[in-house]
Amino acid sequence: MMKVAFVGLGVMGYPMAGHLKAKGGHEVTVFNRTAAKTEQWVSQHGGKNAPTPRQAAAGQDFVMACVGNDNDLRQVMLGEDGVFAGVRPGAIVVDHTTASAEIARELHAEAKKRGFEFIDAPVSGGQAGAENGVLTVMCGGDPAPFAAAEKVIAAYARTCNLMGASGSGQLAKMANQICIAGIVEGLAEALHFAMKAGLDIEKLIATISKGAAQSWQMENRYKTMVAGKFDFGFAVDWMRKDLAICLDEARRNGAKLPVTALVDQFYAQVQAMGGRRWDTSSLIALLQR
Repeated sequence: MMKVAFVGLGVMGYPMAGHLKAKGGHEVTVFNRTAAKTEQWVSQHGGKNAPTPRQAAAGQDFVMACVGNDNDLRQVMLGEDGVFAGVRPGAIVVDHTTASAEIARELHAEAKKRGFEFIDAPVSGGQAGAENGVLTVMCGGDPAPFAAAEKVIAAYARTCNLMGASGSGQLAKMANQICIAGIVEGLAEALHFAMKAGLDIEKLIATISKGAAQSWQMENRYKTMVAGKFDFGFAVDWMRKDLAICLDEARRNGAKLPVTALVDQFYAQVQAMGGRRWDTSSLIALLQR
């Protein structure tokens, strides 16, 4: 059993912290900007709550975090009452936020100066993956702290790999989001085409899902896409935030992402339709207008 803090109890962090307590058997302290959320979590799972990230981090072996973006992350880590002000020497901070590789490297360097460790560890699998404890975790950092953190992360992960030096976890998550953007657009166009062509969608999917076109998105989203229901996963607003990170990084490293840039603009049109909180499969709504 380890002493673990979890900072950020959103749709991902709330169940992840729960798995640390129930499945991992760890002593868990939680912090969330909305205090009612921490009270709800403690009422449901036990453990402790803390009024600031600094107090949540104090005396812990591990501090896990999952917040919104680079700015949120910088504030919760480096602010006056942030995590870094409370972490003890030798502890390990694991950040599950999807953020830039740049801030991951910044926080890794600052942690080293202060005598503790930092791992960037964005996740894939969405809310369902968090709730079921089967997330994919992509890590960047040093091998020794990763090996220690992996045992704790196992409470909510199906797969957890060290991708390379600090920032590599975030770069791997960018590649993940680039794949998803292209796959969802391809599936949306295929379903739209099939409906226009008068094909039986159930027979179509039963057939092509057994071949090279198969994907998680096809298996899990085709029914709701055809039905025009988009309340089942990762929100368009969040995807656009992630794609902006991908496109910014591509401008730095010289990668060409023409399809990603195009799909990002399609998501902007979904937002303009009122679909900011629709899930990412809502790309088909543009084609069905």
